[in-house]
Amino acid sequence: MRRFHSPAIDPETGFVTLDREQAAHARSVLRLREGDTVGVFDGNGNEFLCEIGSIGKREAVLKIVRQIDPPALESPLELTLAAAILKNEKFDLVIQKSVELGVSGLIPLLTKRTEAQARGAEKRIERWKRIAVESSKQCGRAKVMEIGAPLELSEVAGRSADLKIVFAEVGGAGFPDVPKPESVISVVGPEGGWEE
Repeated sequence: MRRFHSPAIDPETGFVTLDREQAAHARSVLRLREGDTVGVFDGNGNEFLCEIGSIGKREAVLKIVRQIDPPALESPLELTLAAAILKNEKFDLVIQKSVELGVSGLIPLLTKRTEAQARGAEKRIERWKRIAVESSKQCGRAKVMEIGAPLELSEVAGRSADLKIVFAEVGGAGFPDVPKPESVISVVGPEGGWEE
């Protein structure tokens, strides 16, 4: 079943409207027509079976048939990945794979050896959010991974979690014994490695 994202679903109204980009994709690329059924998720974990009522170039209006279970279940673990920003499209792949693996939040990490500039990262956040939505469509998640503003390691260290793991090429004491943590922050450094 084809899936679409609409962040403002109000089941009380009985209808969902797809924006211009998604309507054009449904109509011109997927060749969907009135009466076809699709899945629509809100990004917060809710998914609905919908029937296309009208579809045009600027928008599509869908009738909500019923709430359904998303194709992929969400992990009970709240996993946040703080990953050093990579150049070009390499970080796009990090976002795609993080969504597919069930990561709940991603923090673009700024380090002294980060190759990408912080200024460029802030401009790329909207693109990264679109990639997260598209990846959610593909892998069946109804919850869109949150992407935060770029932070430095010291700011990530101050965040609250049951367990924090920093992946490094040297040193470390191994994994602590934490029975069934509910929240984990996993930190991955830049391609050049961490500074001492």
